[in-house]
Amino acid sequence: MISWILAAAAAALVFSGSPCSLLFASGNIASSVAVSEGVIKMFNDMKMCKLSTPEEVKKDKKVVLFCLSEDKKNIILEEGKEILVGDVGQTVDDPYATFVKMLPDKACHYVLYEAIYETKESKKEDLVFIFWTPECAPLKSKMMYVSSKDAIKKKLTEIKINYKQTCKEVKDPCTLAGKLGSSAVLSLEGKPL
Repeated sequence: MISWILAAAAAALVFSGSPCSLLFASGNIASSVAVSEGVIKMFNDMKMCKLSTPEEVKKDKKVVLFCLSEDKKNIILEEGKEILVGDVGQTVDDPYATFVKMLPDKACHYVLYEAIYETKESKKEDLVFIFWTPECAPLKSKMMYVSSKDAIKKKLTEIKINYKQTCKEVKDPCTLAGKLGSSAVLSLEGKPL
């Protein structure tokens, strides 16, 4: 038993340079991460936007990014990292490509994205939760976000698609189309696939 604990402590030091990571690596940190009320309200607003008037819909969010707070205790809205429904067709031509450009190269994030797509049968809208994990993000950050993901998933119910993306996957809208309905998806955000 003691050799296992020493091996785990050594691994924690190797990956982070800090013995504090042992606590993190054991998974105990996940229970202390909370989802902010702002994130929950944003999710509920995005879920209910179909019930709004046309003018209210323009102010609704199309894409929002969430991150961990500086103290790593809360999942919060990332300031300025959003696309409004009213921006689409005005200042934003392709919401998917625009939100991909918003993703940081070296930091993990959570994304809530209202995908509009077309199949052979009909036009559809679904809320998609994306766990963004770029390859160049620090290992400690990836571990923090993985251990916190369950906290946000429990609060954001009724999401159809829920998946993890890396740099290579996110650039290709066909990856998301595959999650939405495989080969049945003909277009995403009005752009043919």
